[in-house]
Amino acid sequence: MEQETKELRRVGLKVTHPRMRILQIFDEEGVQHLTAEDVYKNLLAHQEDIGLATVYRVLTQFEAAGIIVKHNFEGGQAVYELDRGKHHDHMIDVDSGKVIEFVSEEIERLQHEIAARHGYVIEDHSLVLYVRPKPHSRKS
Repeated sequence: MEQETKELRRVGLKVTHPRMRILQIFDEEGVQHLTAEDVYKNLLAHQEDIGLATVYRVLTQFEAAGIIVKHNFEGGQAVYELDRGKHHDHMIDVDSGKVIEFVSEEIERLQHEIAARHGYVIEDHSLVLYVRPKPHSRKS
């Protein structure tokens, strides 16, 4: 709770119950990518009286303050994740919508090499792979 309070104050946001609860939901272990509706359902499950419009407003404020990052993956709703300051890329399971984070130094190196080959330096980038599970091979 103290960490969330410090984080909100650091970015100049007033500490309010809705902001604290939403930040706690993102801080929960194992929770990485959430839609606004996921956050709202979590609040409802814990009998919190925080409306969906408030959830969207707080998420927008958190995004502007650099607390969370918003991703608009193709074919789906916007998802949000805490900005932990470490670069990573994403794979999206096209069947389930599951978001998988990964880091590949090899891919990062190749991207910089390709940009340099064309006379550019990468300022920022986002890599999203849309994937489907491999079919299991059946042995006869």
